[in-house]
Amino acid sequence: MNGPQNLRAEVLDGVIGRLTLDRPKVLNALNRETLGELDCAFDGMLRNEAVRVVVITGGGEKAFVAGADIAEMAALSPMEAREFSRRGQAVLDRVERGGKPVIAMVNGYALGGGLELALACHVRIASSQAKLGLPEVGLGLLPGFGGTQRLVRAAGMGAAAEWILSGEPYSAQDALRAGVVNRVVEPDQLWEATRALALKIAARGPVAMRLALEAMRRGLDAGPTEGMQLESDAFGLAFATEDMREGTRAFLEKRKAEFRGR
Repeated sequence: MNGPQNLRAEVLDGVIGRLTLDRPKVLNALNRETLGELDCAFDGMLRNEAVRVVVITGGGEKAFVAGADIAEMAALSPMEAREFSRRGQAVLDRVERGGKPVIAMVNGYALGGGLELALACHVRIASSQAKLGLPEVGLGLLPGFGGTQRLVRAAGMGAAAEWILSGEPYSAQDALRAGVVNRVVEPDQLWEATRALALKIAARGPVAMRLALEAMRRGLDAGPTEGMQLESDAFGLAFATEDMREGTRAFLEKRKAEFRGR
């Protein structure tokens, strides 16, 4: 059969690329096939010049992604498990580093690999009914798709240690207080809130957003001094773009900027 079997890809409002993980019978669990399809579909969104922002969500009413596929994972050898971890990390790294803003629309359970996927996104909007956590220690495992690294950055060492070592699921409000999600809305408002933010982001300068995302990400790794230098370099690069000239001209002319991503 042609096309992805485990997700749906669509472009909405001309500028929003929406990827929906669609295995509702297993709560959208991530297996190797689904990771491959996500990687391929996300690449398509990066290559589509019309897409300015990507939204990732889960199909069905219960889950964003409720983790990795335990049935598949339990049969792995240690070497296979390491490669599975590296594969998942590579796919999620691409989400984080692809250069386009990515919003996780957390519509339900975001556990294990699901929370790790959400953490790889730049912004997270959660349903008030969502549950989030990294339960791997309850299986004698630990997060393998970047959770030990990204949760610390999002929530700090203390909160991350509690979440990872307890293995407990937390409410959307708990996640908001910990800094794990940006916003919590009622389930019937989730898409409209996400869409409104996505459209607001899509109206901004694509090159500037890519440079800003890179400066933030690399600055976290480098520390404040080098981070400031990275910011200055990115700031200078922005002045070489058509978008910068259009944006400043539009401001002075009191009109809406028409960015081309150049």
